[in-house]
Amino acid sequence: MSSRAPQDTGRDAQRLWSVDEHLADVLAAIRPLEPIELQLLDAQGCVLVEDVTVPVALPPFDNSSMDGYAVRTADVQGASEEFPAVLTVIGDVAAGSAELPTVGPGQAARIMTGAPLPPGAEAVVPVEWTDGGTGGGAAVGMTPASAAPEGSGGEVRVHRAAEARAHVRARGSDVQAGDLALAAGTVLGPPQIALLAAIGRGTVRVRPRPRVVVLSTGSELVQPGESLAAGTIYDSNSFALAAAARDAGAIAYRVGAVADDAETLRSTIEDQLIRADLLVTTGGVSVGAYDVVKEALTSVAAADDGADGGLMDFRKLAMQPGKPQGFGTIGPDHTPLLALPGNPVSSYVSFELFVRPAIRALMGLADVSRPSVRAVLEADKALGSPAGRRQFLRGKYDAQNGTVSPVGGSGSHLIAALAHADSLMVVPEDVTSLEPGAELEVVLLG
Repeated sequence: MSSRAPQDTGRDAQRLWSVDEHLADVLAAIRPLEPIELQLLDAQGCVLVEDVTVPVALPPFDNSSMDGYAVRTADVQGASEEFPAVLTVIGDVAAGSAELPTVGPGQAARIMTGAPLPPGAEAVVPVEWTDGGTGGGAAVGMTPASAAPEGSGGEVRVHRAAEARAHVRARGSDVQAGDLALAAGTVLGPPQIALLAAIGRGTVRVRPRPRVVVLSTGSELVQPGESLAAGTIYDSNSFALAAAARDAGAIAYRVGAVADDAETLRSTIEDQLIRADLLVTTGGVSVGAYDVVKEALTSVAAADDGADGGLMDFRKLAMQPGKPQGFGTIGPDHTPLLALPGNPVSSYVSFELFVRPAIRALMGLADVSRPSVRAVLEADKALGSPAGRRQFLRGKYDAQNGTVSPVGGSGSHLIAALAHADSLMVVPEDVTSLEPGAELEVVLLG
């Protein structure tokens, strides 16, 4: 960990850290993952670390954009339904054809979509502009070559004229050799992988997707699908944060809820280090007698401290929800760990503000935070906010009207309200009341 605040002792234990200070400390502890060479499909969701240039033009040759007939324009000039141009069909040109017939005066070649334009041909007339070689009226398709090989011979009647290069995809009309295909820093999605394959790249050098291990703590937590006993609740945090980690671009591993026992938690965390580029815990970072995350993580960090030392910091932030936070590095590889509060909304908001940027930084991305916009508050009454705290309220953003309205209350346990929100409304530290019609910052979650 290259940059960290002092341990949470003495005067610093009472200090309220700002959201921006905490995020800066977290990001200072993150180093992008080392690049590796991956096969194309394995590289989906990863970030390029090098510019990729085009070795060959796309398409690499002039080819047909339609099923039809390759013709000389002079031979179909003036063609109409009443006076069609009658051409001799000299053969087929299929996609992948290597030997091409030469189209001479009065001749045509049946051609399929994607097939190379044969020598002598200047345009392609779609089959719908012809009789399909049947001697009848306008065709709707071609006779399959396998069913009627003789369909590649005979005559075809063309009912419309065609200009030069009509229905022809020119060589290099997509990209030219030497063009920049993809720039370093690009996240590889399906279209980017398609382009890499199209220019012949079988592998690509990328930063891998971070492996994020998520675990929740609390003896009261029960796995969904099981029966609830008195005093227990279902574990939603680990599911929410694992899903959020995937949404951020990570490979997420969810660990079942760990009971309120420091030794069990410490052992579980140490076991997970082997598959983690980032660890995220939720719960147990406050000041209660059973908030064991501090105890367990401090002991892990203490065991690692020294020449190779890890160190955990626990602090209070001037924000609502999400006041208690912890972060540091643990284990021999200095694996970053973020300890989030246990209330569901506090946990999720903390993820968006601190964990998502950490994941994006591990990927090597420059822009690590969610986009934000300015919007006008649409509400029935003023929104209150505690003095000196940056408050994050769930909201519904209307992009067309540039407005945002609150969803649910400010309680950090209101999961249903979070599920119906698409944004976070940000109330600054120096604002205690926000009137309807006021402008505010909105963090977009979608």
